[in-house]
Amino acid sequence: MRVFVYGSLMDPAVFARRTGTAAPLAAARPALLAGWRRVTLRGTPFPTLLPDPRAAVDGLLVALPPSLLPPLHAYEGALYRFLPVRVLSEGHRLAARAWIARPDRADPARPWTPR
Repeated sequence: MRVFVYGSLMDPAVFARRTGTAAPLAAARPALLAGWRRVTLRGTPFPTLLPDPRAAVDGLLVALPPSLLPPLHAYEGALYRFLPVRVLSEGHRLAARAWIARPDRADPARPWTPR
């Protein structure tokens, strides 16, 4: 399954702590999600996305085996939904999924920047 990651899961150490391996990140490709902007999840240090037709979010397109989805769903928690998205990667528009919180949980005044 193709998954677009745009926050803490782009960090190999964080990814490996949650899944036991960082191998999928080694094969990940840069990707761009148009029509969204990255902001902070209200009351946390974590990111989420808000629709914005003038923006785009850079991240990674990761091919995940089904066995890694349960620990990543647990990491993202109940505030996030696993939604279908379309990303641009290496000149191709591809279907993927991304963890995105409900819009009412996002803080639009606080952009989130990867470290």
